[in-house]
Amino acid sequence: MNTFKTFFSRQFLWEIIRIITVGIASLLFYMELIPLPLLLAATAFGLYSLLKTAIVELIKERKVGTELFISIAVIVSVVGKEYLAGSVVLMIILIAEYIASASGERARASIKELIGSVPQTAVIKKDGKEQTIQITSLVMGDIVVVKAGEKIPVDGKVIAGSGSVNQAPITGESVPVEKVNNSEVFAGTILELGALDVQMTKAGNDTVFSRIIALVEEAESSKAPIEKLTDRVASWLIPFVFIFVIGVYLVTKDVKLVIALLIFTSPAELGLATPLVTISAIARAAREGILVKGGKYLEELAKIKTIVFDKTGTLTVGKPTLNNVDISDSNYTEKDLLYFAATAENRSSHPLANAIIVRAEELDVELSEPTGFEVFKGKGLGASIDGRKVLIGNKTLMDDHKISVIINSENLTDTAIYMAIDNKAAGVFYVSDTIRPGAKEMIEELKKSGVQNVIMLTGDNLQTAQHVSNQLGITSFKADMLPEDKIKAIQELQSTGEKVAMVGDGINDAPALVQANVGISMGIVGTQAAMEAADIVLVEDKLEKIARSKAISKRAFKTIKENIIGGVGVVHVLGITLVLLGVLGPVEAAVIHLLPDTLVFLNSVKLLRVKI
Repeated sequence: MNTFKTFFSRQFLWEIIRIITVGIASLLFYMELIPLPLLLAATAFGLYSLLKTAIVELIKERKVGTELFISIAVIVSVVGKEYLAGSVVLMIILIAEYIASASGERARASIKELIGSVPQTAVIKKDGKEQTIQITSLVMGDIVVVKAGEKIPVDGKVIAGSGSVNQAPITGESVPVEKVNNSEVFAGTILELGALDVQMTKAGNDTVFSRIIALVEEAESSKAPIEKLTDRVASWLIPFVFIFVIGVYLVTKDVKLVIALLIFTSPAELGLATPLVTISAIARAAREGILVKGGKYLEELAKIKTIVFDKTGTLTVGKPTLNNVDISDSNYTEKDLLYFAATAENRSSHPLANAIIVRAEELDVELSEPTGFEVFKGKGLGASIDGRKVLIGNKTLMDDHKISVIINSENLTDTAIYMAIDNKAAGVFYVSDTIRPGAKEMIEELKKSGVQNVIMLTGDNLQTAQHVSNQLGITSFKADMLPEDKIKAIQELQSTGEKVAMVGDGINDAPALVQANVGISMGIVGTQAAMEAADIVLVEDKLEKIARSKAISKRAFKTIKENIIGGVGVVHVLGITLVLLGVLGPVEAAVIHLLPDTLVFLNSVKLLRVKI
């Protein structure tokens, strides 16, 4: 039904009128019911839009497209007094052009169909009463009322009620998520059960939904390398094609043969073969909560043989817990160490720091405000607390300050966080992070898809890195790495000719994501920075979506090759051969010309629904 609406929408009204006009005129002229001038008038009416487009593209863009080829073919038919052949050819080509235009629009429309749409009005609570207003009239802090079956119109926080929300339009997951007090909700998602009062935090272009739409629409205009290649090939072919056709005419003096050749030598489908696939694949990925920023990255990912992973928050859950506190200085108790550590770490956003802060809160440790706060990039931090110099971080930080430390934990999954007070070892915090569910299966899937090297780069210690690597079947790993070390590691891989994908959290690993051929950011619902850092963005931090990204990209690249070889190459080479052998005339050539357009369209849009 949606396809029907697209093909017969108002924007294609004039195309349909032109096809009908030329078709009826051709039929009536064949039946000798109208004179030649009327047929020529109908032909001119049908040809006008093609000729106008051909001239504009030629002058402004230096581009020779199918419109110019067909315009010349029709003009040649009129000059050569093959009036009926010319009009029938024009009608069929207009149908082919209409299919191509409507196909592209159908694929683009599918993006918004798959992602969903946001309501234009909202019911708000004001002064104890409910009233309906336009979304554009909402202000930050307004309380929006959402009932079962309705779409949530804004990003916000639940302040009353509870319900089951289908977040598929945002995350690609169809399993509803329970929302209670203080839960975040997103515009475009659907409240299936319950009722919610939502305090608005974002609306309009600032919502996650709007940013997703903007990213996907922007991706449409980003050409893949293979698309640029087909454009170049088409431009190279055109001079040779015209020389070939002119040569055939000079030898044969056969106008019908020239018209048929012009139809089959048009490089139109080369330009159609790639964009439709790209749009369809981007739409398919968006439906599954995978945002690809352009055809370039889709194609690059399909060729990737090496994938590099960050550990914390990517292969592991990223919510570490404090397992043990080892006291090195008997002058301090566990609470003392937690006080100094949590006070210093309170300004840090690192997941390991949060584990210490959570334990301090559990023991009701009151924190103070540090002074002289200093961050040692990739190592830890320092601060002055109650007149004492506190250092907290990894072993490298301790070594830099000539502080001797000892590890007492036998648990290989533990990460040791060292603390020194006044340049003397005070204690060690042992924190562990659990491996993310599905990590091992995801790596196995990637290896099956042709990925040869799965590498883990982490700032964690060697023992923890070794343990995680063994658990997941990772090809190789590097531990105790600073952010700049990760960039160097990727550069080293690229220097050998490897195309490298990097998977990280999109914020801490931003430099490495940028350095990689394809940067993949995980779990960024509500995080603008992550969307900007990566080339491919996973809306949810579900590892299986990495393998899905790779699968979709491979299928898309395969489809492009099918379009070029089967939909374009075979049909056109066979058609030209049959024309030269005298088997096909202009009308038959025009009819067959519909075949590659239709094949390319069907083969491309199947990406929206076919099982991958």
